[in-house]
Amino acid sequence: MTNAVVRADGLAKTYGRGEKAVVAVYRADFELFFGDQVAIVGPSGSGKSTLLHLMAGLEAPTAGTIAWPGLGPGAPRPPGAVGFAFQGPSLLPDLDVLENAALPLLLAGCDRSTARRSASEKLASLAVGNLADRVPAELSGGQAQRVAVARALVGDPRLVLADEPTGQLDHETASVVVAALSEAAARGAALVVATHDPAVAGLLGRRWSIADGRLHADRHTCSA
Repeated sequence: MTNAVVRADGLAKTYGRGEKAVVAVYRADFELFFGDQVAIVGPSGSGKSTLLHLMAGLEAPTAGTIAWPGLGPGAPRPPGAVGFAFQGPSLLPDLDVLENAALPLLLAGCDRSTARRSASEKLASLAVGNLADRVPAELSGGQAQRVAVARALVGDPRLVLADEPTGQLDHETASVVVAALSEAAARGAALVVATHDPAVAGLLGRRWSIADGRLHADRHTCSA
C-alpha cells in the first residue's frame, strides 16, 4: 500500500458560534492517492470550496484530522507540493501574466530564468502564451482563469486542486483546461476539481458529491 497524498478522518469546518454557526464541512472521511482524478460536485454553498481549502492546508479544521503522508515528512505542504486554482480572482495585479504564472517557482527558490521558461510552457499549453506581457486588468475573466490554472500547474505539484476552473469558459476552452489538469494526474499528481459542470465531472475518474457540508466519498485503496 502506498501512502495517501491526503487522508482525512472526521474532518469538519464550522464558521461562527452558537446560533450563527454554519457547518461548511461535516465529518468528512477520504483518501487521495497519486494519479487520482476526483470531481467534487454539489450545489453552490454546499462546502466544495471549504473542502478544497482544507485539503490545501489553507484553513484549519475545527474538528477531525487531515494529513498529507504522501508529501513527505515535516510540513504538510512543502514548497511547490500543492497547486491551487482559486474560483475567484487571484492573480496579483502588479505582476504581468508571465510573472504571475512563474510566482510559485520563484517562491520555492527556483532561479528566475527556469521559472519563466516553465511558466511560459504552461501558459502556452492553456492557449494564453500570447498574453504573457499583459497585466490582469487587461484580461477577460476566462483568460484570467486559464492563467490561474497555469500558475497552479507550474512546477508539476504533487497535489492539484482546482475550484470551478471552467466556470467562465466555453466548451472548447474548458476542454483545454481539463486536458491540462488531467495531464498533471497522468504524470502522477493527485487531482481534485470542484465543478458544477457534469461534462467536466464526467471526464475525471472518480466523482464525490457534497450537500449541506456532508461529503459522500468512496473509500479508495491504491496498491503499490
